[in-house]
Amino acid sequence: MRFTVTALAFASLAVPAFADVEAGAKVFNQCQTCHVIQNEAGEVLAGKNAKTGPNLYGLPGRVIGGLPDFKYGNSIVALGETGAVWDEASFVGYVQDPAKYLKEALNDSKATSKMSYKLRKAEDAEHVWAFIASLSPAPAEGDEAEAPAEGEAEEAPSN
Repeated sequence: MRFTVTALAFASLAVPAFADVEAGAKVFNQCQTCHVIQNEAGEVLAGKNAKTGPNLYGLPGRVIGGLPDFKYGNSIVALGETGAVWDEASFVGYVQDPAKYLKEALNDSKATSKMSYKLRKAEDAEHVWAFIASLSPAPAEGDEAEAPAEGEAEEAPSN
């Protein structure tokens, strides 16, 4: 019981107090066409095992564009190469307008995103972040400082 209480207390640190995990689960239904949340054991925690977008398990604290074996677009890989990691602010900004976010984050008017879907409401994006964080392990100490090993990832065809 002590472990469970400690684990729940620690997990709550990753989930914003104002965000609603249940609302995030509902909004995530819009995301599951392209994304899945699948743990290391291969268990699908949310979604329909879609592979168009990267697996969102472990997203909090992950280097942006840094999931091994996923073919990201050049702009998101370039952002990850700067050491940027996914946190609530970057996630909310990105999913509201992926191309605009990358252009601003990279200070590059030609930056593009392969993700065309947008969650227009910041509140929806915050709820989805809370949902993803609730299903993900806490980031390990030092994960945020690691650069992605896939800096030369090829860009897959757009959808």
